[in-house]
Amino acid sequence: MVTIKLNYQAVIKDLNEAKSALLHVKLATPSSSDLGKNKLDYTRYFLEREVRIHQLINEYVSIVEKNLEDTKVNVRSLKEQDEAITRN
Repeated sequence: MVTIKLNYQAVIKDLNEAKSALLHVKLATPSSSDLGKNKLDYTRYFLEREVRIHQLINEYVSIVEKNLEDTKVNVRSLKEQDEAITRN
């Protein structure tokens, strides 16, 4: 029979490290002043694209944060179930 053991402390440590690494995911949004007084179609497109990329990264970070929290809850639940099984 195969035994699967949950190393709760190691999993929580890894989740906390992932959450702390996520705090460093940042992308500076360029401002139109960075481009000078250019009124080219490309500069307008560039700024619009950068805004969309910035929004996507923010959404991605939010989703990953939610997934990390959900995973923590699931790991806690597994730990509690393991403890309940070993008590019986």
